Amino acid sequence: MENREKISVVVTGAVGKMGREVVKAISRESDLSLVGAIDHEATGDDAGVVAGIGTIGVAISNSLEEVLKQRKPRVLVDFTRHQSALKNIEASVKNKVSCVIGTTGFTESDLANIRSWSEQNQTPVFIAPNFAIGAVLLMKFAEEASKYFSWSEIIELHHDKKIDAPSGTAIRTAELMLKNRSSFEKTEKEEEKISGVRGGSMQGIRLHSVRLPGLVAHEEVLFGGLGQLLTIRHDSLSRESFMPGVILAIRRVLKSKGLTIGLEHFMS
Repeated sequence: MENREKISVVVTGAVGKMGREVVKAISRESDLSLVGAIDHEATGDDAGVVAGIGTIGVAISNSLEEVLKQRKPRVLVDFTRHQSALKNIEASVKNKVSCVIGTTGFTESDLANIRSWSEQNQTPVFIAPNFAIGAVLLMKFAEEASKYFSWSEIIELHHDKKIDAPSGTAIRTAELMLKNRSSFEKTEKEEEKISGVRGGSMQGIRLHSVRLPGLVAHEEVLFGGLGQLLTIRHDSLSRESFMPGVILAIRRVLKSKGLTIGLEHFMS
């Protein structure tokens, strides 16, 4: 890759826990170049210093529009919040900057808007519910298992600062499982002594969300059958686990078209 032009990247949410990991990960790659870091905190500080890797010569800015116009990055990486991410995506694609989005919580209406912006500006957008390679494999394995088991429940566990529930990963897992059957079996008669104790339901798949300090990102998919139980589990023990997927997405998004959802599309 030495002879190729480096892929220039801007990171939004650069001061957040995921943003700092992305800054570090990009700085380690010889074919990538961090040209911008956006956040409303630590404005003016060096993004490398904030991330804990020392000075890298990229000051944190609070204006994405200015960075897009002045530094002309090729890829935006966003780990912010739902509404902020929508604004960042719209601004980026209008400036012909491809997007790698780790923010979750988008509605079907949001995705329709993102798809429209992408197509109108002929600029690709990639969204991943989870960037951990193991989590993507869990989803693929769960999709395959759903052909053979008609009873299933999903437990997702995250840190106490995660706002949306259930997680995007859990929803995506259920969606993939439902490709193989229109619905899953459910108990006909249940009495919840505490409202909501059985979790939410997606066409018979029960989803349970746990939020506790000390957790990072974890998911367990349980399939029940006659005399047997199949459990598929993935654990992200640190945010470093997401970085190989983020780097892969930065490299692959430039060759994609329109809106792509799910890292599995870039893993083949």
